[in-house]
Amino acid sequence: MIANQSELNQWVIDLRNDFHKHPELSTAEKRTTGKICEVLNSLDVQVKIFDDITGVVGLLQGEGESSSDNKTMALRADIDALPVQETGNKSYKSVNDGIMHACGHDANTAILLGVAKKIRDSGLLKQISGTVKLIFQPAEEKLGGAKSMIARGVLENPKVDQIIAGHMDPNLPVGTAGVFSHIGHASSDPFELVIRGRGTHGARPHKGINPITAGGFFVSGLDSIIPRLINPAKSAVISVGTFHAGMAGNVIPEEAVIKGSLRTHDEGVRKTLIRAVEELVCGVDNMFGTESELLFESGAPVGVNDREVCKSLYAASVEILGKEKVKIFSSLKKETLLN
Repeated sequence: MIANQSELNQWVIDLRNDFHKHPELSTAEKRTTGKICEVLNSLDVQVKIFDDITGVVGLLQGEGESSSDNKTMALRADIDALPVQETGNKSYKSVNDGIMHACGHDANTAILLGVAKKIRDSGLLKQISGTVKLIFQPAEEKLGGAKSMIARGVLENPKVDQIIAGHMDPNLPVGTAGVFSHIGHASSDPFELVIRGRGTHGARPHKGINPITAGGFFVSGLDSIIPRLINPAKSAVISVGTFHAGMAGNVIPEEAVIKGSLRTHDEGVRKTLIRAVEELVCGVDNMFGTESELLFESGAPVGVNDREVCKSLYAASVEILGKEKVKIFSSLKKETLLN
């Protein structure tokens, strides 16, 4: 048992450093899952894992006076890392080449374990009449982890009434918190475009159809979609992350593969962007004579938060940190959590 807050803080920091040092990519978080289970077991938290996916669920049953309307609150943290090479010489630098906790999921996980320890060590369970469910979700970066856990009943037995997810924000100073008033996160729709042309020697470009040229036109065309179609008051982003084609500088390849993503905070804008990208691909094929295949993966919708949960979270944050240290992230300029 930890005696004071400073000791708890260091306990959480040590855990975060351990997770940071041993990052794992989406769906491969085996060591991370094992470490979470080890910590939860040491705290006497009921643990559930899955046979076919990574991730952990912890259950803390309140010991307060029971009632017929007992509620279950879930707290969620994501556990996967990114395919990023870490530089620098920190003692907790990643030991897994090409993998890094560059998005703060190591901290999210450590903090949620810290919440479990705080609840257990402080005796707070004696005041809780409901249940606290701790969800450590895998594969957030690939967008499929939440769906996989939901499909396996993570929101049932007991049924979750409210769920709160925490995340790091490097724009907020240490010791402060931010609460979304309604819209939390943008939608994310990954796409892959395969452009098929006709290969030929670089000395005879007229004999082939260059998918790289067509792909370059496609990428340039993406930049015109948002200013041409989307109201400047709306938020939207189209990003291309990979463009692969060919093996030699003097050979025009058969195909090019481009991967990117669309993001927005508005469902109507989301549909407009998808349709515009599809129309751009058709235009590229008509212009260059290529044959393209565009695939949108199953993405994440706009994150719409429950207003009452947001209000409750804001009130609790202010009570703990003080009003001056709690920022409201509002999707509408006049929207507030104070009403």
